[in-house]
Amino acid sequence: MNRVEADEGTRVGRVMQAIRSRIAGRELAAGAKLPSIRRFSETMAVSKSTVVEAYDRLAAEGVIQARRGSGFYVAGHAPPFSVADLGPRLERAVDPFWVSRQSLDAGDSVLKPGCGWLPADWLPQEALRRALRTASRAPAETLGDYGTPLGLAPLRQVLARRMGLHSIDASPAQIMLTESGTQALDIVCRFLIEPGDSVLVDDPCYFNFHALLRAHRVRIVGVPYTRSGPDPVELERVLAEQRPRLYITNSALHNPTGATLSPVVAHRVLKLADQFGLTIVEDDIFADFEPEPAPRLAAFDGLDRVVQIGSFSKSLSASVRCGYIAARQDWIEGLIDLKIAASFGTGRLAADMVLTILRDGSYRKHMDGLRGRLARAMGETSARLKAMGVRPWIEPRGGMFLWCELPEGLDSAIIARQLLAEDIVLAPGNVYSLSQSAGRFLRFNVAQSGDPRLFSALGRAMAAGAPQGSTASD
Repeated sequence: MNRVEADEGTRVGRVMQAIRSRIAGRELAAGAKLPSIRRFSETMAVSKSTVVEAYDRLAAEGVIQARRGSGFYVAGHAPPFSVADLGPRLERAVDPFWVSRQSLDAGDSVLKPGCGWLPADWLPQEALRRALRTASRAPAETLGDYGTPLGLAPLRQVLARRMGLHSIDASPAQIMLTESGTQALDIVCRFLIEPGDSVLVDDPCYFNFHALLRAHRVRIVGVPYTRSGPDPVELERVLAEQRPRLYITNSALHNPTGATLSPVVAHRVLKLADQFGLTIVEDDIFADFEPEPAPRLAAFDGLDRVVQIGSFSKSLSASVRCGYIAARQDWIEGLIDLKIAASFGTGRLAADMVLTILRDGSYRKHMDGLRGRLARAMGETSARLKAMGVRPWIEPRGGMFLWCELPEGLDSAIIARQLLAEDIVLAPGNVYSLSQSAGRFLRFNVAQSGDPRLFSALGRAMAAGAPQGSTASD
């Protein structure tokens, strides 16, 4: 096959996948008419002959049907909705669901330097047990009833005071509790966007942002993330060209890079948001991991164009599901309605446990110790990786993540597949990158990277994958 034929085959495949994605996402139901060949060739920026061949192949597979003189139509019943069918077709080793499933399904013997949470013995287990005992003595209503739509009022008051420490002026009435940070983001997306809208994310960003947004059937666009925040020049260009309705980001201890938003970039982001009518969701789940508070978009903005979400899954316990949304007052009623529609009420037990641990001082003591422990683990992991030729992209101010670049010629997805065979779960860079431009990167959770087996296995995989004539540490 020559180069022209190969390129043509790639274009045909791209058109076929676009149609399959629309069918999987219910944009094209059974019996629906497909776009005309001329119109779809313009949409996909390909020739009409490419669309003709793609439609013919889909018809041969039974996915669509040709009706003489009328066009092409979706055949039969629509298949069950599958998030994995939306977006690019990736090797499973560089699929966000692959990382999540391997990490969540892994037994105790499996090392998980690619996961996004702390080891269980790094969490305040005694404080959690005390909170459970306290909850067991709660009134019958707490043990058996649904929570109020906004969630436990005393906890919302504590959250409002904690947000005030970051210069965010939010009243308890502007805060709604959720079951998790992920549910908080899901509810905000249900409230603010519709299928087909454009949503902006950082490149790279937390991989589950990609997965959740695909489930909402939106068009995801990316902006390069730098050591001080989103690239302002590229951000302005993307906003002007793509007109996204929503931007989802971390301001402090960015996931996966560990970078921190600078005040200068924060002001530029908010100015552009106002200019282009953009709403920002600021995921602040790592706030308590910071040694000193960094700038917050919600503080500069006053919760006008910025919605802040967070939870205690990373710092306290992933089993105690308690998150929150902080938003402008006139949006709260609509968010409550969506919460009731999606989950009816908030679990009272989890909120009571979080409130108990926040009030009795054990959470503050836990986080003080945890920040020090993570700082030591960060230094040790960084030093061991540098000695192997694996370079941290930045030395984070805190948190648990190191975003690291492999030596030239190595592919992080291949390395991840090799280490999985040795019961080690890694997180290859392209699961975080919309543009698929992070193929040499890995995200390491320093709290999960203390076992020497990780570095021995990584060294072997790097040596096996190094180009001939070089070594992995070159």
